[in-house]
Amino acid sequence: MAEKKLMYGNHAIVEGVIAAGCRFFAGYPITPQNEIPELMSIRMNEIGGVFVQTGSEVAAINMLFGAAAAGKRAMTSSSSPGISLMQEGISYIAGADIPVLVVNVVRGGPGLGNIAPAQSDYYQATRGGGHGDYFTITLAPNSAQELFEFPRLAFELAEKYRNPALILADGLLGQMMEPVELSDELVDPNSLAENEWALSGCKGRERRIVRSYDLRPGKLEEWNLRRIEKYEKIKKNEQRFEATDCDDADLVIVAYGTCARVSDAAKKLARDKGFKVGLLRPITLWPFPTDVFADMSKRIENFLVVEMSCGQMIDDVKLATEHRSKIHFHGRPGGGVPTPSEVYKEIEKVLGGAQ
Repeated sequence: MAEKKLMYGNHAIVEGVIAAGCRFFAGYPITPQNEIPELMSIRMNEIGGVFVQTGSEVAAINMLFGAAAAGKRAMTSSSSPGISLMQEGISYIAGADIPVLVVNVVRGGPGLGNIAPAQSDYYQATRGGGHGDYFTITLAPNSAQELFEFPRLAFELAEKYRNPALILADGLLGQMMEPVELSDELVDPNSLAENEWALSGCKGRERRIVRSYDLRPGKLEEWNLRRIEKYEKIKKNEQRFEATDCDDADLVIVAYGTCARVSDAAKKLARDKGFKVGLLRPITLWPFPTDVFADMSKRIENFLVVEMSCGQMIDDVKLATEHRSKIHFHGRPGGGVPTPSEVYKEIEKVLGGAQ
């Protein structure tokens, strides 16, 4: 029977990663995700896994490359400036077609910024983040329960497509406490099938090569063109979202993570006041759920994008709707968190004359 516990969001990530069969963690401390490596150092020791506190984020991501290349489920976590330091390594991992999990508990920026929650790493997360042509599968949880559940999905997608996966949370989700139902269906790391590409020792078989470069004329171009085919499959098959009260809506709020929870409260307030408002929450930020936006934009006149940034996801909404609808925006950057009343006031501005 599944057990329910009151947990920090950061602790829920740890238990979710372990339940998903991960037995290797390498990372470096940074607020507001420090509870992840702290608990991971205890739990990995308890279950016979490997925990490494590295000397830097650069070392952490390269250790992840090595562990995952050997066929192991491996993950790291950090917060915005630390994730920036990892970008070269993530690009190498993407170039070598290696599945790993990276967790970013986003803080205010740019620069050192502050330790308050933010969503200003959206561009970095959904545009690859480093050099070269690549994307990372990016999941956006909005509760401690999803922080527990999404690591398994992230590993499954990463391995299915041989691609790095990223969970994009924020400082508020990481630090808040909520009841979490811990699944008793755990992945046995010893039961994971050996990947045909993994560097698991070549005695008795042909040797394998994992690398992110090829100096033969035209070969690297071929690799990149094959990846484009892979990315198109991901975009076709893996779009995920949650839509509530959108069927009769005159305005649909678009938000993810903490902003989706705030916007849900604003939606309910607006409905109580007689406004027909829905909420569309992207769960995959990449691939962005463009299909549902393309469909909704044929009948919905107004979208209100709510972000803890100066406006980044709004670009994807505009592209997905092909400017068929009016796109409005409410943002709070640098650690600012919008309130339901703020979002409701924006709804009133748009729909006030149409009530």
